[in-house]
Parts: sequence; C-alpha cells; structure tokens
Amino acid sequence: MSTSKATEKKGSFFQDNQKSISFIIGGIIVLILLYIGYQKLYLEPRAAKASDAMYKAEEYALIDSLQKKAIESDGSFIGFKQIADEYSNTPSANIANAYLGGLYLRQQNFQEAIVYLKKYSDTGSEILDPLVAGLIGDAYSESQDYNNAASYYKKAADKATNSYTTPLFLKKLGLVYEQLNEFKKAEEAYAKIKTDFPESAEASTIDGPLGRVQAKQ
Repeated sequence: MSTSKATEKKGSFFQDNQKSISFIIGGIIVLILLYIGYQKLYLEPRAAKASDAMYKAEEYALIDSLQKKAIESDGSFIGFKQIADEYSNTPSANIANAYLGGLYLRQQNFQEAIVYLKKYSDTGSEILDPLVAGLIGDAYSESQDYNNAASYYKKAADKATNSYTTPLFLKKLGLVYEQLNEFKKAEEAYAKIKTDFPESAEASTIDGPLGRVQAKQ
C-alpha cells in the first residue's frame, strides 16, 4: 500500500468516525467530571461526618462496660457498626472496621472479628496495618486454626519492619508453628527476633522458646 493511500485511508477513517470518536471523548470527560463531583460533593462531606461521629464510639471503646455501645450505638451517638455501614469508602469507616474487629476479638466472637478485620484496607501505617493483620492471626489462633493464624502472623511481621510489631508477630508466628509441629520454622522466627531485634521486649525472653524448638528437631 502506498504512503498516499495509507494517509488517505487513515484520514478517511477519522472523517467517517469523527462523530463516534467525539462521543467517546465526550463520554470520558463526563466520567471524569462525575468522578470529581463524587469525590468533592459526596465522599468528602461524608468523610467529615463520619469523622465527627467517631469520637464518642472511640470513648466507649476504651471502657469495658460500654463496649457494646461502641459497637451498636447508645441511642444518641452511632456506633462503629453504623459508621462502617453508612460511611463506607471513608477513612473513618475503614478505622471503624478495625475497631469492630478488635472489640469482637476481646468478646471472643472470633468469626465476627475476622469478618470486620478483613474489611480493613491498608493505610500505609507501619503500626496499624500490621496490627490489624496480627489481630486476624489472633482470631484464627484462638479458633485453633493454626494454618491461617501462621499465614496472618507472617503477613503482620512482613508488613513493616520496626521494633514493636515485627518481633511481636514473629514470636506469635513461632508459637503457632510449634502447634503445627513445624519446629524448624519456629526456630527461624525466634532466631530472627534474637538477631534482628535484640533490644525488643520479645528478645529478652526468646532464649527459652528457641532452646525448646531446637531440642525438638
């Protein structure tokens, strides 16, 4: 095909389809404007309302006798469950899911804890993100589902490297590996605490568990 014919064909295509292409471009612009409007006029006001609603539930969450009100509401202020449902897609709803999971875990309602903790989306926090993953591990561990517990403790230990959450979940990982009779993996978890986090609280007591699993191999 000659260059002139190719150019003619290309020009002909755009001429023949100019109207439909304009509709497509116009549609894209409309979608972009709708998205911006959704963010500005819907999500941001909802996020502000959700944030305002959080403070009373957070106060109740700190008091054992009022934790049911933190979850369900007290009649005047809404609880975490309603915040999570009504203000979905907001940061407050995301944090409400974490609160709900933690509160259900304290009540030994492990399945509900898992449901809400799994609704939490990582925020990039080096503390909160691993803590939520670790709480899911706790819920599985308490349910004696040690394979899933190990999976989530490993995720929690790997999400961030710091002297607080990493050794904490490495130790829990080692403990569930012991339950699974995977003593070599348990040794690796305990040894990592000793070598990489020697100043952590877990390192000060890790020689006992480390010696225990080494003796079982």
